[in-house]
Amino acid sequence: MENYKIEKELWDSGYEYIACIDEVGRGCLAGNVLACAVVMPKEVYIREVTDSKKLNEKKRNELSSMIKEKAISYSFGIVEADEIDEINIKNATLKAMKKAVEGLKNSNKNIIIPDMLLIDAENVNMKIPQRSIIKGDLLCHGISAASILAKVERDRIMIELSSEEEYLNKYDIKSNKGYGTKKHIEAVKKYGPTKYHRKTFLTKILDKNKQITISEGL
Repeated sequence: MENYKIEKELWDSGYEYIACIDEVGRGCLAGNVLACAVVMPKEVYIREVTDSKKLNEKKRNELSSMIKEKAISYSFGIVEADEIDEINIKNATLKAMKKAVEGLKNSNKNIIIPDMLLIDAENVNMKIPQRSIIKGDLLCHGISAASILAKVERDRIMIELSSEEEYLNKYDIKSNKGYGTKKHIEAVKKYGPTKYHRKTFLTKILDKNKQITISEGL
């Protein structure tokens, strides 16, 4: 239970609603950046919860269902590709995180205002006490839970989008979820970007005179 110490100390200090926040999709070429905020009950510890990148799809889905069942509240904040291009990915990520916190509600649909935010390596512009935790998705149970919920939700959205927009199959979006795999990059070079692509991320790819770095799963 090494990754449970941070929340335990805060609860023991009198904090009640601790919202843990993480994002996914920051390094994608296409699609949204999505953040999750989750408030877990005191003394609830799910042993297998860890950084979503260390889990396979089946395990992430299983844990996501378990987290949702046990959580006091969880919420997603989304910023789409066109806005990412407008305000840059850093600001888009912070906006998604803020939206996720603002969307937290209890079982009676009343807004929950957390008394502490634990955030994976970021600081959000909100008047709520907060801690930025480097590698929080690995070191903090609640942030790990948020990372799992965020990953499962964004994957679901991208798969659904691929089904609705069949032309995205040329870009293999169903498999790569918008990340810059070799097949995805080759498709962008051949067919050009779609409305779901982040144009500011494609400058080097579309410039044939520049070397391309292929990045997967950032």
